[in-house]
Amino acid sequence: MKDKIFGVLQRVGRSFMLPIAILPVAGLFLGIGGSFTNPTMIEAYGLTKLIGPGTFIYAILSVMNAAGSVVFGNLPILFAMGVAIGMAKKEKDVAALSAAIAFLIMHASIGAMININGGTEALLSGASTSVLGITSLQMGVFGGIIVGLGVAALHNKFYKIELPQVLSFFGGTRFIPIVSAITYLIVGILMFYIWPPIQGGIYKIGAVVLASGYAGTWVYGLMERLLIPFGLHHVFYLPFWQTAVGGTAEVGGKVIEGAQNIFFAELGTPGITHFSVSATRFMSGKFPLMIFGLPGAALAMYKCAKPEKRKVVGGLLLSAALTSMLTGITEPIEFTFLFVAPALYGIHCVFAGLSYMFMHMLNVGVGMTFSGGFIDLFLFGILQGNAKTSWIWVVVVGIGYFVVYYLLFSFLIKKFNLKTPGREDTDEVKLYRRSDLEAKKNAENGDVDELSAMICEGLGGKKNISDVDCCATRLRCTVHKGELVNKDLLKQSGASGVIHKGEGVQVIYGPRVTIIKSNLEDYLVTAPNEEVSMDTVEENKEEKATEKEIQGKVINTIILNSPLTGIAKDLSEAPDEAFANKMMGDGVVVIPTDGNVVAPADGEVIFVFPSKHAVGFKTTDGLELLIHIGIDTVKLDGKGFETFVKDGDKLKKGDKILSFDLEFIKENAPSIASPIICTALSSNQQVRLLKTGEIKAGEAIIAIDVFE
Repeated sequence: MKDKIFGVLQRVGRSFMLPIAILPVAGLFLGIGGSFTNPTMIEAYGLTKLIGPGTFIYAILSVMNAAGSVVFGNLPILFAMGVAIGMAKKEKDVAALSAAIAFLIMHASIGAMININGGTEALLSGASTSVLGITSLQMGVFGGIIVGLGVAALHNKFYKIELPQVLSFFGGTRFIPIVSAITYLIVGILMFYIWPPIQGGIYKIGAVVLASGYAGTWVYGLMERLLIPFGLHHVFYLPFWQTAVGGTAEVGGKVIEGAQNIFFAELGTPGITHFSVSATRFMSGKFPLMIFGLPGAALAMYKCAKPEKRKVVGGLLLSAALTSMLTGITEPIEFTFLFVAPALYGIHCVFAGLSYMFMHMLNVGVGMTFSGGFIDLFLFGILQGNAKTSWIWVVVVGIGYFVVYYLLFSFLIKKFNLKTPGREDTDEVKLYRRSDLEAKKNAENGDVDELSAMICEGLGGKKNISDVDCCATRLRCTVHKGELVNKDLLKQSGASGVIHKGEGVQVIYGPRVTIIKSNLEDYLVTAPNEEVSMDTVEENKEEKATEKEIQGKVINTIILNSPLTGIAKDLSEAPDEAFANKMMGDGVVVIPTDGNVVAPADGEVIFVFPSKHAVGFKTTDGLELLIHIGIDTVKLDGKGFETFVKDGDKLKKGDKILSFDLEFIKENAPSIASPIICTALSSNQQVRLLKTGEIKAGEAIIAIDVFE
């Protein structure tokens, strides 16, 4: 249960990143536009004639100001859509549309309940607001997150739903906006009663946080850094930035909730003498840390590297330090010393908390959009003037941080012989990232997926893999360097064949390939980002399955009928070498002249591939079949196909399985040739072709002889 909750929280944290990622550009518009349309700013710099009201530049700046403000003013619906996209497993575009609809309906329902119950006058002060022109409760981004999470849950459960024939048009993804709308109409009514006491509780939490003083600020900074290795820091800081947990303030006659929202509301409001430090205390502590402290740690690691490795180390660390200073993206530096020396990271977290506390004590009022680099410091500190932000203390404290980080890290690295970059015992010099840390953790816990690791190595390592996909039977991969592919290792992973041409690799696993692909994608998230070289490079030569005649007496024969009407041919004539060389099994190929597929025997549907072009079928005699319509039709993504069965359906011989648009397939696929394959034959079973040439669906096409 603990691991499950942790996994969900990680996914939620990652889903927050999509709406958060828009904040830097919105902040850029608001920072520049708001600053240079502020009358006090214009007069202070003597720019009235150049950019004052009535000038062309003033008009452009006003547009930028409005463009930035509209993003911060509508973050709740952006979070609703972003969280739904992040949490949805498939068909993410449908999840986004459904979330937008659900968000509007929820707030419209709340607005209607407010009107029914006496209007806003009956609510507590500050409890109501306008959401996209709808009078509603002050839910902030919590409202968006509630919608995003709920819609994603409905989406993941119902996006493949099949309704009765009369309602079939509304099945599948079309059902998601419908069920979301109905659900959030009810949620909106319930929220009218539920949210006000919740909102009161949030205000009380905010009051406790506000009263916590400098100690509370230190704890906030400590926890924000401590949670970064687990990917949970977004879940932690978001309530402080976007809800009343981070405080409330009246700005421009409106009640604003959340530290970041308060800062940007003040940024766009004339007449503010100093930005609210009770809000910026949750942001300004990053600047000394990221612009000065971590570059000091990078210099220490460079100085402690072996002389012969300093040139390589210097290039890596300089790039990482500049990234931290300019943008506030710290992963390459932080995860490097976290990977080799977790104790260093613990010390770093303590100093992170102190940085927040010092900025609070020194009354620094610099906000940010995303992270604490120089770009944000310039826009929201230097550009606003020291009188409104006290930004000069960032530099004063920052210089101290640079010196302390450099001296402390140098001492600890040498004292305990820590293997920071350039001090390794191997020739490899690298900085580490989150994926390396996750891979190390999984290895220590014994959680490594050995099959996926073998496939990854066979494809030349994670760094060599460009793309991973699959069809009904084969893993389809694109690699950067074809010469690194190890076909022998891929065969050892359980593949019945490997087709390798240039940068394209097809690994034949049979119907279980969808699970293999999913596991491989999960493995690649945390796999080391490296190439794996082969000792010897084999030539790309066509593989052919070796057939041997089974000796002995035939004790049983199973007859299978053709599921298609068309022209039957020997499987070796299939225009695909994996099928033609029987890498997936033996059978027959039919060139269809009719677009209907029927059951070749009594049995059960094992799977219907998502793109509808292939069906797995198991007969009552225990034979497992693959009916594959066309070649490379997986790329059509279901267009031209309609299925009439689902996984687990029991069928009688001749029951309809699917239909397809024959002309559409001819025009859009490499070939209409359709293999029918026995995928799991025993060593004592052999396929015998009964008929070639014209054949009708339901006629006997192959026999499977069972020998003693």
